[in-house]
Amino acid sequence: MPIDLHTHSSVSDGTQTPTELVHAAAAAGIDVLGLTDHDTTAGWDEAATAARECGIALVRGAELSTRTGWTSVHLLSYLHDPTDAPLASALTLSRTARVRRAETIVDRLARDFPLTWRDVSAQVAPGATVGRPHIADALVAVGAAPSRDAVFADILGDGSPYVVPFEMPTPHEMIALVLAAGGVPVLAHPFAHLRGASLDAAEIAELAAVGLVGLEVDHRDHDERDRAALRDLARELDLVVTGSSDFHGTGKLNRLGENTTAPASLEAIAERGRLEVLR
Repeated sequence: MPIDLHTHSSVSDGTQTPTELVHAAAAAGIDVLGLTDHDTTAGWDEAATAARECGIALVRGAELSTRTGWTSVHLLSYLHDPTDAPLASALTLSRTARVRRAETIVDRLARDFPLTWRDVSAQVAPGATVGRPHIADALVAVGAAPSRDAVFADILGDGSPYVVPFEMPTPHEMIALVLAAGGVPVLAHPFAHLRGASLDAAEIAELAAVGLVGLEVDHRDHDERDRAALRDLARELDLVVTGSSDFHGTGKLNRLGENTTAPASLEAIAERGRLEVLR
């Protein structure tokens, strides 16, 4: 029963529409798919329709942007109420801040690369919010780099002089919002050190104390040592362990189902969520 709980569609920075993503997951043999676009639930309805057509289960979620100090922390929220006003307002503010940041990044890049805002806009699907992945795709399109991954490695990674932070809640604040909306908060790729600074075990323990439910352990950005350390930490803190692909379509090398979640972990998440898993 392959369960992949972290994927992205063109509603955020994936390259496939929600329908295309669900059909691709079904073709890959996925039984349960989590749709977790960045700071938005806009793809849920389309994905739900496609999931019914394909006969696979859908876990509705989102990957939420937070920051503590200079550390960017991604929080997966599963099965929350999308109409909850405080959480919905926080996500709207995050999306607005993403656009402002993208404009600043493009202005900086234009000094060194043949890049315009029009180039970037051409990479953004209708209704989606522009972000660094779209800028990366535009740089590839104008010949500045061979791939999105290369752009993040050499040009737009955390700490790059082109990148500026954007205003976002702290992990503590976002966990409180998610819980109030009936959601299940799981820390995404917590030891993905190549992405920049990450939380340490003590900081994760602080989040567990305020309601964090799980850790995404099995992820391509974690080596075996990271995974072992995270499993030990999850056991110590009584947290649910998940695994997933973080699939983005052709934008990244990640393959659907390359890491998966155990059925018992999905059950633990489903028991806590306000919404049901769509089956």
